[in-house]
Amino acid sequence: MNTIQLQQTLPAVFSERTNLQSDVWLQDVRLEKGKVYLVEANSGTGKSSLCSFVYGYRKDYIGSILFDGENIRSFSVKRWTDIRQEHLSLLWQELRLFPELTAMENVRIKNNLTDYQERQQIDYWFDCLGIADKKDSLIGRMSFGQQQRVAMIRALCQPFDFIFIDEPISHLDDTNSQIMGDILMDEVRRQGAGIITTSIGKHLPLQYDQVLKL
Repeated sequence: MNTIQLQQTLPAVFSERTNLQSDVWLQDVRLEKGKVYLVEANSGTGKSSLCSFVYGYRKDYIGSILFDGENIRSFSVKRWTDIRQEHLSLLWQELRLFPELTAMENVRIKNNLTDYQERQQIDYWFDCLGIADKKDSLIGRMSFGQQQRVAMIRALCQPFDFIFIDEPISHLDDTNSQIMGDILMDEVRRQGAGIITTSIGKHLPLQYDQVLKL
């Protein structure tokens, strides 16, 4: 996948709004593989909805979303499965980790499906992010900031052309935010992928090709 396009896209719930000012909604937006994008938003402007629309998780929008010129509304369940395994990764704002499993078990669920990252690489990321001693800890007993770091590692355990990251550092200090950004960029460069990250304030310290106001 080389491009994601939004053509006059808008959450259906916003369809009655008359004073909408946005670089994304009701615009023609083209996101290209290999580039880094920041979507800045205020609460309630549809930031997480955008991620859900592009990931095919929700369809309650007007307008069109295209992958390489093809409307995603036409995709079958199998097509979406292939896209989510090979082309599109998503780190949800609410993380969606399994609290009854350990940090490493949460990561291995994804990596066992994709068989993509070596265990040595995963261990290295845990160490870099300061949670090497938390591998065998239950996610439900870890802080939200620690969980964010686990969720990032999990999101990198697959091939992708684009990675969507929804408010990934809201509970991280500047040092860990920088480390997470460096890890992300190393993997993205290796895969030649694009990044779309969202923020309502604090954002990953990356060199952005374009900043869009939602």
